[in-house]
Amino acid sequence: MADLREQFAAWSAKVQKGLEKHKERKEVFLSGGGAEVKRLYTPEDIAGIDYLTDIGFPGQYPYTRGVQTTMYRGRLWTMRQYAGFATAEESNKRYKFLIEQGSKGLSVAFDLPTQIGYDSDHHLSEGEVGKVGVAIDSLKDMETLFDGIPLDKVSTSMTINAPAAVLLAMYIAVAEKQGVTPDQLRGTIQNDILKEYIARGTYIFPPSPSMRLITNVFEYCSKEVPQWNTISISGYHIREAGSSAVQEVAFTLANGIAYVEAAIAAGLEVDDFAPRLSFFFNSHNDLLEEVAKFRAARKLWAEIMRDRFGAKNPKSQALKFHTQTAGCTLTAQQPDNNIVRVTIQTLAAVMGGTQSLHTNSRDEALALPTEESVRIALRTQQIVAYESGVADTVDPLAGSYYVESLTAQIIEGAKAYIERIDQLGGAPKAIERGYIQQEIMDSAYHYQKSIESKERIVVGVNQFQIEEEPPKGLLRVDPAVEVMQKSKIAELKAQRDSQKVAELLKALREACNSDENLMPYILEAVRAYATLGEICQVMRDEFGEYVAAAML
Repeated sequence: MADLREQFAAWSAKVQKGLEKHKERKEVFLSGGGAEVKRLYTPEDIAGIDYLTDIGFPGQYPYTRGVQTTMYRGRLWTMRQYAGFATAEESNKRYKFLIEQGSKGLSVAFDLPTQIGYDSDHHLSEGEVGKVGVAIDSLKDMETLFDGIPLDKVSTSMTINAPAAVLLAMYIAVAEKQGVTPDQLRGTIQNDILKEYIARGTYIFPPSPSMRLITNVFEYCSKEVPQWNTISISGYHIREAGSSAVQEVAFTLANGIAYVEAAIAAGLEVDDFAPRLSFFFNSHNDLLEEVAKFRAARKLWAEIMRDRFGAKNPKSQALKFHTQTAGCTLTAQQPDNNIVRVTIQTLAAVMGGTQSLHTNSRDEALALPTEESVRIALRTQQIVAYESGVADTVDPLAGSYYVESLTAQIIEGAKAYIERIDQLGGAPKAIERGYIQQEIMDSAYHYQKSIESKERIVVGVNQFQIEEEPPKGLLRVDPAVEVMQKSKIAELKAQRDSQKVAELLKALREACNSDENLMPYILEAVRAYATLGEICQVMRDEFGEYVAAAML
């Protein structure tokens, strides 16, 4: 080791001399997440890392190298494409197109009214129906959305949070109509309300009843829908809001801790529900930092579940995650450059060991993606899978001095944040005090300042700009969609058994004021074609609505 130090000192002096000839080069480089990057990494940088206890083998505790023994040598990740716009009919066509192009899983984007529990005919829905996702007002819409798509053959992810229990009930009811039993269903609902209070804002109810709904889903699915991932604890939106890589890991796992604690407090055994917990991470441009981030998250979660919660089932300790490439890195300027960015982010997710992946489309900074753009995004995954060679071996970057050192740094930084959140009383308390939100805002501010000062280069935005014509052929949602959805609701209400709906909504209202699991009541109301808005309004009446402190 002494010889190595001498060699490094001599090399460093030589480098310094060379750098003096290039004054325009920065003296200090920062990773995408803000960590200082050294000029050279050597065995000294990983001297404190034990390869057996800290890194281990794939498919074994602490899962640093992956949650499956064979990883992609056994089976490739699930290639999902997040899609949903306008009506259920149009989105159904897009899903069938994606399946034809080789997509192995569906990922449903809902419009804003659906995300906050309003029907399309509600006055607050005006102007937003079908804009950022598909409008789903009732079981009728869900039946149309999955028409001709066998739910026992596909895995479906639904990005829905506050009304997640209602949309899951609709999915179960559609499957029943197809003759598919709940135990055959595979997929995920996001169902992560804490990150809504932190980063997105599509919440409905206050934290306590929201956590009750989440644990009700945990309990119900552990018995009735055993292959379903009952939550996707999301760091994606935390990163999109401006967090660093370390903060993304820390705040996501802190939220995960809160969900586990809530489920245990509700009387569930950790190994009964923890195997169905899943995570959702962002994949940014800094390829090697992102790989290290994913490895760090796995190791941390394994330690938390084993040592903090006493989980004995290996599936409870293994962090499974979906990845989406970073929407916030997409630029309206020179949108074809986004294909390159998404490719880098895809490589990071794959080399980091993701279980499923959505690749963003080149035109998403401008509009909903066209079919051509979606095809290119999916082909990006397929080329990485079948042509790049990075999926041919498990954890291809393990042993890299830089990657192992950065993995350890992210672990230590995330641990420090989690300890601070514990001191504040856990993630919900830290959110109430605004601690997590402030940390993210500070990070976002520094990131933006680095772009404005050109310390950080964004190609086509603050350097290498060109004169551009406005892009043509963008996908726009027809305003007539809102009129169409309103007429559908009116027709549904005229045809259904209104007395039965009223009785079932009354039963749900009474259950809200008891300790009973609400999922069976929601499912019965959905089967009778009660609308999303009607079901959520009952819960609004009984639980109240959350108002962020900053809005008071």
